[in-house]
Amino acid sequence: MAFETKATIANFGGKLLKLQHQSTSTGTPMDVNLFLPPAALSGTKVPVLIYLSGLTCTPQNCTEKGFFQAHAARKGIALVWPDTSPRGANIPGETDSWDFGAGAGFYVDATAEPWSKHYRMETYISDELPSALFSAFASQLDAERVSITGHSMGGHGALTLYLKNPGKYRSVSAFAPIANPTQCPWGQKAFSGYLGADNKDEWKKHDATELVKGWKGDLKALIDVGTGDNFYKAGQLLPENFEKAVKEAGIPGLELRYQPDYDHSYFFMSTFSGDHVEHAAKYLFA
Repeated sequence: MAFETKATIANFGGKLLKLQHQSTSTGTPMDVNLFLPPAALSGTKVPVLIYLSGLTCTPQNCTEKGFFQAHAARKGIALVWPDTSPRGANIPGETDSWDFGAGAGFYVDATAEPWSKHYRMETYISDELPSALFSAFASQLDAERVSITGHSMGGHGALTLYLKNPGKYRSVSAFAPIANPTQCPWGQKAFSGYLGADNKDEWKKHDATELVKGWKGDLKALIDVGTGDNFYKAGQLLPENFEKAVKEAGIPGLELRYQPDYDHSYFFMSTFSGDHVEHAAKYLFA
């Protein structure tokens, strides 16, 4: 699937490409940013770290404020920033609230009307986008070495897609993830709308705390949460529930760090983005 390059920007010795393509999953144009590190520009196939953004975000937010590129350039890792939902689907009500609809796709394939036709972000992120990127940039991106990370709603997406697709990703990490969405207001609103209010069994298939109970082997997961995060304090994130499920299942490989005083913002993410790139590199270059 052809990408249109909207901009090419020199960045930390590499190139940041702002791309757009027509998605068959969502039926809409989709924006995505791709950072190619210096190694990829000199003939080396490099591994890939996919970053899933949080509520209201576009590919631009983390690209401009997350500071991932400096670390990825040094390690020789490509970065991918997809969008958080379809844009321009023209579904009545999709722009009425900031935590549902446009900018809030929750990385699920909606089954409830009127969302099911366009809001198919799980398929888009898991299958269509990687396939398109690895085809278009075949000489630069290594399809066999991919890790995934994300923030907030995107942390939920990273954890659930990792847990639902064993072997697809080398590792996972998350910043302030919505780790138990069936038990928090954000998740309950999203799942009621996208999956159906009475379809609670389907909800569990998109909840990291439920999914991890069936995981086999090393989790290879790093999670950071700020103790000053108002959404953490309000019970929207619930990382403690995820940690409890991991411990009860006897699963090794979770590093959950509570960072004193940090909030939910890009000040938090930019502080620890280097650690998350290092975490991915540990497995991408193993």
